[in-house]
Amino acid sequence: MLDADSDAALDVANELARAWLAGTGQRLVTASADAATVLASLPAALPSTGMEPAAVLRELAACAEPGLAGTGSGRYLALVTGGVLPSALGADWLVSAWDQNASFGELYPAAVAIEHAAGRWILDLLDLPEESAVGFTTGAQGANTATLLAARNAVLAAHGYDVEAHGLQGAPRVNVVVGDEQHSTVFRSLRFAGLGADTAIRIPTDEQGRMIPSALTAALETLDGPTIVYAQAGNVNGGGFDPIAEIADIVDARRGRRSVDDTWFHIDGAFGLWVRAGHRHRSLADGSERADSWTCDAHKWLNVPYDCGISIVRDPQVLARAIGLKAAYLPAPGGIPNPVDLVPEASRRARGIPVWAAIRALGRDGLADLIDRGCDRAAELAAQLRQSAGIHVRAAEINQIIIGCDATPTRSAQERTQDVLEAVVAEGDCYPSSTVWKGEFGIRLSVSNWRTDEDDVSAIVASLERAVAGSA
Repeated sequence: MLDADSDAALDVANELARAWLAGTGQRLVTASADAATVLASLPAALPSTGMEPAAVLRELAACAEPGLAGTGSGRYLALVTGGVLPSALGADWLVSAWDQNASFGELYPAAVAIEHAAGRWILDLLDLPEESAVGFTTGAQGANTATLLAARNAVLAAHGYDVEAHGLQGAPRVNVVVGDEQHSTVFRSLRFAGLGADTAIRIPTDEQGRMIPSALTAALETLDGPTIVYAQAGNVNGGGFDPIAEIADIVDARRGRRSVDDTWFHIDGAFGLWVRAGHRHRSLADGSERADSWTCDAHKWLNVPYDCGISIVRDPQVLARAIGLKAAYLPAPGGIPNPVDLVPEASRRARGIPVWAAIRALGRDGLADLIDRGCDRAAELAAQLRQSAGIHVRAAEINQIIIGCDATPTRSAQERTQDVLEAVVAEGDCYPSSTVWKGEFGIRLSVSNWRTDEDDVSAIVASLERAVAGSA
């Protein structure tokens, strides 16, 4: 029997959560209070006495809600943020109630088995090698770090250097080759891996942020020794895809010239890799299956709750040697790998369970529709904005759009663009974010939420047009 405190707390949590979700379409998309205001509303001193759990939750919600962004709204367009599918939300509640440490299958068999099943589905949906290891991380940052550690160790091992035993002291230099528009998490992972963010060799990109293959070929011809090549499936600003199949050909050509297999090919596909689960845009990521590792986010386009990234490595042994608890690939009973050997954390939430629930609820066709529908809404949004006075679309691909505003006699184009963004955010009817694209300030709109519909598109356009008119 459930104790009275737990029963009351769960009732209040259910009530508050339902009220929050029910108000998604009515409240502002932007938060009405900043972090300092929320902090000031919390008790400043640690109370000497406690309070009933249900009362704690009511106090918590009252303090938090003014500072909550409407990430569940179809008009939330900032930072490639997905919403939450009902199946994933319910599963996430169960994950908290079950409170399993998804680390060892012998101790936590259900959590480990469900995550393993979710990983198999991910490989199927993305059409990636079925032998690959799949780990569920905190996000693309964690996934990029895990896959980079595997890549670093593999290319050094090709030269007879055991980085697991000796660290980087005396190791051969590792060349890391990236496009000039590579996402910032990759450079942060380079710092974590001891390779240094500033050592990355940047390849020029075209007007859509796509790596130029001829420039990559020229760069690789000058490089000797262990080398990791990054490609990007979906630029976080304009949505452009590197020419993945061409890059794979270039990587294979380098491998053919080398006496040792010291080249690793990674695809950073935090949101863009999901087009391989859709119908109409999957050709953008053709050739992705030829890579050695991949990163992806489930809390973006799959619309599961934060946090959930996905790391995928073709050779499970390589991944386990790099980050595994015992530096060996030790399957749990039944041949299921222990998650502790697939991700950097030893203690971790079973974040793969909402992934399983989301995919089970959608099915293959439902997920394809979710991806294609998001692209359709983004295309409609870009088309309408192209017809809006004072606005120009600078980039648009799949679900990503960058816009700027025309100059006025008193404000430069960049100044006016910033004015418009500030006005839109202050109004709160939609929430785009800022970016710098090709050296210029821009407004970024990311259509990632499963709820976004035609009415949301119209409301977003209207909000931007009001702000532009007010800045004339």
